[in-house]
Amino acid sequence: MTTNSATIVPPGLSTATTSNYQDYVNPQWVTLLNLLGMNVEYERCLGSELFTKDGRRVLDFLSGYCVHNTGHNHPYIIQALKDEMDRCGPAMLQSHVPEIAGELARRLCELAGGELKKVCFGSSGSEGVEAAIKFARATTGRAGIVYAKSSFHGLTTGALSLMNDAFWREGFGPLLPDTQGVPFGDIAALESAVASKHQAAFVVEPLQAEAGIHVPAREYLQQAQELCRRTGTLFVLDEVQTGMYRTGTFLAAHQFDVQPDMVVLAKALSGGLMPVSAVLMTNKIYHAVYSSLKRSIVHASTFGENSLSMRAGLATLDVLQREQLGPRALRLGEEFRAKLRRELAGFDMVNEVRGMGLLNGIEFVPPKKLAFRALYETFYRIHPAMFGQIVVMRMFREKGILTQICGNNFMVLKAAPPLMVTSEQLDKFVEGIRDVVEMAQTSPAFWTEALGMARRAVNI
Repeated sequence: MTTNSATIVPPGLSTATTSNYQDYVNPQWVTLLNLLGMNVEYERCLGSELFTKDGRRVLDFLSGYCVHNTGHNHPYIIQALKDEMDRCGPAMLQSHVPEIAGELARRLCELAGGELKKVCFGSSGSEGVEAAIKFARATTGRAGIVYAKSSFHGLTTGALSLMNDAFWREGFGPLLPDTQGVPFGDIAALESAVASKHQAAFVVEPLQAEAGIHVPAREYLQQAQELCRRTGTLFVLDEVQTGMYRTGTFLAAHQFDVQPDMVVLAKALSGGLMPVSAVLMTNKIYHAVYSSLKRSIVHASTFGENSLSMRAGLATLDVLQREQLGPRALRLGEEFRAKLRRELAGFDMVNEVRGMGLLNGIEFVPPKKLAFRALYETFYRIHPAMFGQIVVMRMFREKGILTQICGNNFMVLKAAPPLMVTSEQLDKFVEGIRDVVEMAQTSPAFWTEALGMARRAVNI
């Protein structure tokens, strides 16, 4: 049964034609976008800008959840893919040595540094986390995996087993046994968890993205690494969102001065144009998995080393390094957070602005004004994400800016534009979010519209 989208779209907002998607893929997703007034048809996407079929220009401050570090459809990466296709080479032959994969692996290891000397390619971050679990067990002979609570590692069964949020897990059990969550940033809890020396690995994001852009103290990751070394537990960093210069350095690990045993990369690795992931590991881990001739194929991925993904990866590294997008992200990120803090300082609904490089979050708290607080609590009971989604909707509809709240913390708005974003575009975001927050704190219209949307959501 399909939903009549015209009955739930806010007045004056057009929607994309989605009949086939609605009928054959995910009708609930279509309904949600219609409800938020964000179901528009994009005609072109270039750099940090998205152009809709009806003539609107939208600034992208989500980057496909940190996929588009080099911007949308970078011409250099597109040309590299065209050249690779025109070559008509062995894209998916399987029974050969794809030297292009070796070239990309070499560059990744050189950029990562430390003892990361081998690479296993896959198609997604979740697949990379699955590989890390397998490799940690093969290396240590242990089954247990420790993870940080409120993390996001992916939605396959193994990756999901390293996440404690009931929303993602409900209905999909039983998940992997022998996994244990500890609070992010709590070194004492981690020490207790690994003390038995029964844990194969500690898998952690250097910055927790979907938990609300939480940046730990520098000492936390360093002490975690030392605990892992002392107990024989592998220290594994999930840098799917934080890697590829998103936080200013090739790996966020570099800013914390740690040397992990494994690193998972994905998302931005191919410029947002091809599915690809990479697990970087030490020689010791590699030899524990691929320990003999007959085990040379013990772990593989059908599309993992295909020539188009590898070519996209190489071209992406070229762009990131040639255009100095890492140092640029460090500089612009510091300026951006300073402007946000200055412009939002007078609003009691803004608790904190935090981040690293161009991975940033604005944390909100409930309004203090009693009349607005009552309205907030009403639709919070309907769904805790409702306030954040109203902010997202207004930023999109009125300011022409695409962003989103964090997946495990609905009170944090994510601001993660492509790394080639301009200072002027960052200023436009600052101006836009200031206006929206001011409206939330002063205008009853913000809350009455929010309540109306909440009621529509209940009736769908």
